[in-house]
Amino acid sequence: MPFALFLALKYLKPKRSFTSVVTVISVLGVVLGVAIILIVRAVMTGFGDMWREKILSFKPHVTIQAQQGIITHEDKLCRKIEAVPGVLAASPSVETRVLAEFQRRILAPIVVGLDPARAEKMMPAMRMAAGKFDIEDDGVVIGVDMAINLGVRVGDHILIHSPMSVIKPDELHLPEELEVRGIFDAGQRQFDGDLVIASIGVGRDLLGMAQGATSIHVKTASPEDTKQFAPTLAAIRNAIGPDYSVQTWQEVDREIFNALAVEKNMMVILLMFTTIVAMFCVTNTLIVITVQKTDEIGLLKALGFSSRQVLWTFVLHGWIQCFVGTILGIGLAMLVLHNLQHLVDFLANFGLHVFPKSVYGLAQIPWRLIPSEVAQVGILVILFCTLASIIPAWRAARLDPVEALRKE
Repeated sequence: MPFALFLALKYLKPKRSFTSVVTVISVLGVVLGVAIILIVRAVMTGFGDMWREKILSFKPHVTIQAQQGIITHEDKLCRKIEAVPGVLAASPSVETRVLAEFQRRILAPIVVGLDPARAEKMMPAMRMAAGKFDIEDDGVVIGVDMAINLGVRVGDHILIHSPMSVIKPDELHLPEELEVRGIFDAGQRQFDGDLVIASIGVGRDLLGMAQGATSIHVKTASPEDTKQFAPTLAAIRNAIGPDYSVQTWQEVDREIFNALAVEKNMMVILLMFTTIVAMFCVTNTLIVITVQKTDEIGLLKALGFSSRQVLWTFVLHGWIQCFVGTILGIGLAMLVLHNLQHLVDFLANFGLHVFPKSVYGLAQIPWRLIPSEVAQVGILVILFCTLASIIPAWRAARLDPVEALRKE
């Protein structure tokens, strides 16, 4: 074993002294710094994953609209799109904001009218909390939050007031009475409380349209795989021609993912100050040790040990602290993340709702730990702490053996 490593390990052995307590505190500082950074990054990554999953489950992967506003010959256009390799389903759609009323309770959801024959292919992963997915004729499917707010159950009839009553107030537009045949639970407030899925016929009636659609919704096989999604998108554009505009799911929800990315980066930058605090802990520990070991350092140098060996002794001393703290911090982060929902539920029993669905729009805390991010954090922390070890190690290496032994 190299002498520098041997001496560094010797100084790390606990001796029930003040130095050992300071060493433990500095290691704990590194542990907490690493754990906090990894937990925050994992949760922010989980947020992005869950938003992406919910969006891809409920929203179309590609939205097609006509330049003139209304799409005519929508069935023919859908057949052209469905013939494109990589397209799973295409459906004409009519979307509009409405007023929903039930027993004098009123909400303002969005009605999405789909072709009943294609609707289940458009939303294959929908989880039903009650009833079934049935939008034939006057049947509708609503979200669980909307059902709670309106006090609606499966089989009840709700009134849907057309926006045409506002657009054309001089005309009489009677509300549509629709039967709630299913209640879905997407686990996301945006869909559970603000979405009514109906047939395209209902959507046309609400907007006073005899035929046509406001858009075409398309589901593809690999919306997240750029290599497969890009050729499919190009083939769709070639199939429909230049008279239609095409928007992908990334373009429609660009603001959400950009905001998440910026927030994640800012949180990581701010939490890196925790690592800086841990770095100062390591520095202070080494300063205390070098002061206490002044006589030993002077004796070693008088016996012929080089300044380089002394320097590496204390650099390795700090590096070992950082390495141990990083490994323990990763383990602590994994432990907390795997029990994160239990911790949140436990705090909720005491009235501390740290993750309310009404604020975040998600039913539970999502997280995903990326191995490359774990490695990145570990390397940066070890690098910072190693740099923090250089100052006290350099001071120890420059000690004059004569002066050090004279003080003793």
